[in-house]
Amino acid sequence: MGENKKVFYAHSANGSNKWHPLSEHLTCVSRLASKFSAATGWADEARLAGVLHDLGKYGDRFQARLNGADQGLDHWTQGASVALNKFKSVAAALAIQGHHVGLQRGIKDSLLRLIPTNISQAVLPNLDLSDTDIERLQTRANIDGLEFSKPTSFAITSWSKAVAAMLDVRLLFSCLVDADFLDTEAHFNGNEEGKLARLPGPTLDTSAALAALDKHMTALRASANAHGNVNQARETLWSSVTKASQENRRLFTLTAPTGSGKTLAMFKFALEHAKKYGLKRIIVVVPFLTVIEQTARTYRKVLEGFEANFVLEHHSMAGLGVEAEQQDAEGANERQRRLLADNWDAPIVLTTNVQLLESLFSNRPSSCRKLHNLMESVILFDEAQSLPTNLAVPTLAALSHLSASYQTSVVFATATQPAFDTLHDEVKSHAIQGWQPYEAVPEHPALFAALERVTVRWPVVNEKYNWNQLASELRNSSQVLIIVNLKRHALALLDELSEMEGVFHLSTNLCAEHRRAILNRVRKQLKTGKPCRLISTQCIEAGVDLDFPIVYRALAPLEGIAQAAGRCNREGRLNEKGIVIVFEPNENGNWRRRYPTHSYYQAAEVTRTMLIQHGKLDINDPALFREYYRRLYDLNDPSSQNQALKKAIKALDFVEVARCYRIIDQNTIQVLVPWGDRWEEFEALRSEADRHGISANWMRRAQGLAVSVYRTSDGTPAWAIPAKLRRGGASNEWFILEGDFYDDTLGLNPPKGEQVFIA
Repeated sequence: MGENKKVFYAHSANGSNKWHPLSEHLTCVSRLASKFSAATGWADEARLAGVLHDLGKYGDRFQARLNGADQGLDHWTQGASVALNKFKSVAAALAIQGHHVGLQRGIKDSLLRLIPTNISQAVLPNLDLSDTDIERLQTRANIDGLEFSKPTSFAITSWSKAVAAMLDVRLLFSCLVDADFLDTEAHFNGNEEGKLARLPGPTLDTSAALAALDKHMTALRASANAHGNVNQARETLWSSVTKASQENRRLFTLTAPTGSGKTLAMFKFALEHAKKYGLKRIIVVVPFLTVIEQTARTYRKVLEGFEANFVLEHHSMAGLGVEAEQQDAEGANERQRRLLADNWDAPIVLTTNVQLLESLFSNRPSSCRKLHNLMESVILFDEAQSLPTNLAVPTLAALSHLSASYQTSVVFATATQPAFDTLHDEVKSHAIQGWQPYEAVPEHPALFAALERVTVRWPVVNEKYNWNQLASELRNSSQVLIIVNLKRHALALLDELSEMEGVFHLSTNLCAEHRRAILNRVRKQLKTGKPCRLISTQCIEAGVDLDFPIVYRALAPLEGIAQAAGRCNREGRLNEKGIVIVFEPNENGNWRRRYPTHSYYQAAEVTRTMLIQHGKLDINDPALFREYYRRLYDLNDPSSQNQALKKAIKALDFVEVARCYRIIDQNTIQVLVPWGDRWEEFEALRSEADRHGISANWMRRAQGLAVSVYRTSDGTPAWAIPAKLRRGGASNEWFILEGDFYDDTLGLNPPKGEQVFIA
């Protein structure tokens, strides 16, 4: 019996009582997905994914579900089956299959489950197919005016380079998911006249941005009070990146010493390069929130007067520090910012390593949604040395493939450039282009020599400091920075100096807002010439703009020592060079009593070995860092690390890859703390959690008053209570501090005897 023409719906009624016709939804998603992939060779495949992704909604049970008469239905597996079996489109099939539940597996055994006779095996537990008759669904779609056609080319034709092929799937998945989200959102935002799509983000106006940057630099040069050598080095860097920006390359390193103006030079490179090659956006990726906040301030100052959301921050702290009345006045802009952050629809995006890199290896729709906007972009990785060694090979492979196949330029910028090119052969096994970047500042050795602003005093063999001895030495310096490797060491030294004037402490024991306030106070003390003795862990090293005359650094990985030196005589204004004193704490026992992780210990031991061999080390010599990284890679062999991730990649298991690829340890909880300067904010958050439970919005607002603590094997801490969830039950990730265990100097300070490891 033939099917009669009737109306099928994708979504129930919106606020204006308008239902969303299924044929319209599939057509619009198909069109958008094709548009997002226009610069690729597989736009037809994205179009097919769009028109098939909700094929199962033509099932009678799904239509009943829209009226509340059914539930627990899978409406996507049927479209995935058609894409694979009728049109031989593996990427479209995987994308359709995963657009609600996440990408699954690409191996043959998993794909065989999408054959019509096996299709029930592809359905997740506790779900039923909305209709088991795929032919009936296709017939209804055809009657509804939809046509399906085989793509002319495909995103993947081979899985032999697994990291590259999996990225191809994620990018097509991204196009589909974003198109689906946007069209659904437009329906539910609609009115009596029809759907209402969100306003698009601004476009990248490189000419206007370059004019603003040149104006900013002119003013900066006129007011510069740095030493002449520093100013000359900055001009050399500026000239070098301008020239390099015209290169038709896709992978770059940008090696420049700390204090040479790297942040703005990177921006200059990106704008000029985007203008030359017609790229759509600039994405700046940094390892730490302290760096991203500082970078955001710099970019917004340059682009003052540009339209709202020209610069978009996407990280856990975005939006903090905005006063309540500003949030009210700018409510529309803030809502737009949150929408644009979902898919990075902005000309300049500032984000973190965690956000971007974990998304590149994710399987979740919400994380992958933005990935298609990495195409035709410039991606700037600041402080590139922070990339974890155990993830280096797959990360470089993904970025290499993104660069070679999707018109994206990738820049690794740092003062301590890792020798990632030595991993070229390993990278090539996952992505055909390997890793052979072009250096944007070929004259960087001369820049390091010109900006030699410190004298480093290295420890002699067996010379060790106890904390009392170090404290006695520090009393002779009114302005000094001391960086140690462990929080326990920082607290021991702090105890020795507790009676002194102008002593500050910085570590991740302090919540983010507290750390920000400490840094502001430190800058004020330094500027006014008042006593300032800052005891910190390595959280201060990368990108924090401080300028001390003397820096003490506990023996550490070589890049850590160089980064610490970057906080000394940063502007070159001292009559003589600044002094960096590398010391070794008098701590006996295994590496755990001296270093935070085993990999950190290994890198510090490479530094020690080189110091014994050379007698002293020249941190202004880029060749020294190449030797250091070569030795480090020989010692811990990045290609042999993270065997679970390697196995998951080989198995084409998107779920397991997402689980194994982690920039930071995820086994932590967040503890909301009552820092004194934000007591009222803490009380408001605690009250809201008690009365209503916590939501995503609550968590965002709470980030600035949270301290990350590693989970313990025996469950939750006795000094914190689980936050209530708005939907019922208690959170196993968010806790609220109970009792007087947050100190204005020490930060989180649990009861004596409690073993607490703060992330």
